[in-house]
Amino acid sequence: MIKSKKVLPAFSLATLLISCATHAETAPQKTDVLLIGGGIMSASLGTWLEELQPGWKQIMVEKLDGVALESSNGLNNAGTGHSANMELNYTPERADGSIDYSKALEINEAFMISRQFWTAQVKRGVLNNPNSFINSTAHMSFVWGDNVEYLTKRYAALQNTVLFQGMKFSTDPEQIKQWAPLVMEGRDPKQKIAATWTPVGTDVNYGEITRQLVGSLQKNDNFKLETSSEVTDFKRNSDNSWHVTIKDVKNGEERTVDAKYVFIGAGGGALKLLQKTGIPEADNYGGFPVGGSFLMTENPAVAERHLAKVYGQASVGAPPMSVPHLDTRYFDGKRVVLFGPFATFSTKFLKNGSLFDLLSSTTFSNVGPMTNVGIDNFDLVKYLIGQMMLNDEDRFEALKEYYPDAKKEDWKLIQAGQRVQIIKKDADKGGVLKLGTEIVTDQQKTVAALLGASPGASTAAPITLDVMKKLFPEEFKSPEWQAKIREIIPSFGQKLNDNAALTQQVWDDTASTLKLTKPPVIQMKTDAPQAAPQEKRAESAKQDMAL
Repeated sequence: MIKSKKVLPAFSLATLLISCATHAETAPQKTDVLLIGGGIMSASLGTWLEELQPGWKQIMVEKLDGVALESSNGLNNAGTGHSANMELNYTPERADGSIDYSKALEINEAFMISRQFWTAQVKRGVLNNPNSFINSTAHMSFVWGDNVEYLTKRYAALQNTVLFQGMKFSTDPEQIKQWAPLVMEGRDPKQKIAATWTPVGTDVNYGEITRQLVGSLQKNDNFKLETSSEVTDFKRNSDNSWHVTIKDVKNGEERTVDAKYVFIGAGGGALKLLQKTGIPEADNYGGFPVGGSFLMTENPAVAERHLAKVYGQASVGAPPMSVPHLDTRYFDGKRVVLFGPFATFSTKFLKNGSLFDLLSSTTFSNVGPMTNVGIDNFDLVKYLIGQMMLNDEDRFEALKEYYPDAKKEDWKLIQAGQRVQIIKKDADKGGVLKLGTEIVTDQQKTVAALLGASPGASTAAPITLDVMKKLFPEEFKSPEWQAKIREIIPSFGQKLNDNAALTQQVWDDTASTLKLTKPPVIQMKTDAPQAAPQEKRAESAKQDMAL
């Protein structure tokens, strides 16, 4: 009798084959660095790493169909090269009447690093045609009434710095009209006014910078861009690397990535992603969304007569990104003028986010600090409510304070991006509203997230330098990395404000490469120390009004 051989049923064989295929398809990708978010922060960090560690593998994931479609998009931000030349919120007046310009120096130093970073990328062929992403645009502060005294003192104080040399001050209507004709035409000649003006300001298209940086990265075999991809989960592996789940937003399919390091540079979406990692450091933060809209004119008769960014004084309680300004902007070589921003409110953390973003980011850990901030910042709450109640006529009247002869038919309202104002736990106050950008890392130095808003994109290069210092401490202090960083940032490790010759060199080199207006020759107007009496600095400013 012949024994029959056992035959594996057809359906079992099929099941085995499908199982093997499925296992092969879901095997995680391996990468050294996972960049979450296709904005200027991830693009800048990716570019740094390509320069410093070219052998590392990088994957960038972006939820939308392309890069630079959210916060970095040209219409979603002010497009200002923030260097504190005219942003008055960076130079508050102390109780004794003196001006604290320490934050202004910090912002200016940071932007000079960005200028050097972009200059290096142009020289390396990573960025092309500088005027496609940066253009010289005078930066002005313009005030009236009681704010004239403040601006006088601010100008006098800044004369004791190197970085703000070349700035001019005037209360003469004719001089101010030369700087910004639209601001003066139709204005009451009896109105008390003052302005500062500097030629070293810039208008920057951060979306274009992002696209060019990512485009260059894509030429490298070690870099991969995955769009329409949303990070949904994080798990820490036994070796402290990260097992990250990513969903295809179009078909819902999931895949995984094992990354040694994770960078969360997803703008308004960063807080929720940070919370998903489960690291204890995430419990220290909450977020409150603030949106913005602008009035815009494309009328050449208007745009061609305004070549400046004119910033005023913010309303009481206004967040830093809500300082009113009348701006020259460049989009794809076309010049337009924007005025705003007008604060808007949505529970979304991103322009393309979910209405449940605010609710889903609120936890037992941050609800207390968020409540405390709401109570302690009543002026901010009052300001936001007032902004919500504005109608078209109200917005147009606000425009006329800066452009008296404006015609309503020339202007249209556009919606800008969303920002998330960061709220951080505080031992004394419970919670505080944080300005600027926070870098949050875990103890294991494997994940870093950026939280916050202004000045944001302007300082992407120095911020991502700080990210690398925190995330890769050993590599960062190595002679190889230090030498390469200094090649890209000649002033690295030095304070430009302490060195007039170096500042002049950096100004001149970056202006030449980026095709910007030739900077003024630095000539300190006084030898007085920074601690000189405020009265003497104010008197110096009054004598300089004729400039």
